[in-house]
Amino acid sequence: MEIQFTAVFRKVPEGYIGFVEELPGANTQAPTIEEARKNLIESAILVLEANRTLVEEQIKGTDVIREPLTLSA
Repeated sequence: MEIQFTAVFRKVPEGYIGFVEELPGANTQAPTIEEARKNLIESAILVLEANRTLVEEQIKGTDVIREPLTLSA
């Protein structure tokens, strides 16, 4: 499955900062744009994994319905 997000990068004196527009908390800073891109992917993955873990803890022992959600723009 592939989901597309929007990466936003800004040049700063120290290099580049980047964030994922649709994913609060996924951000990075690096001396080069290439490194910022790589780091941002890792940051987004970590945020998604952390969110899944938090939800698992919150719904543990409760009766829930889980199903795939497909988005198209």
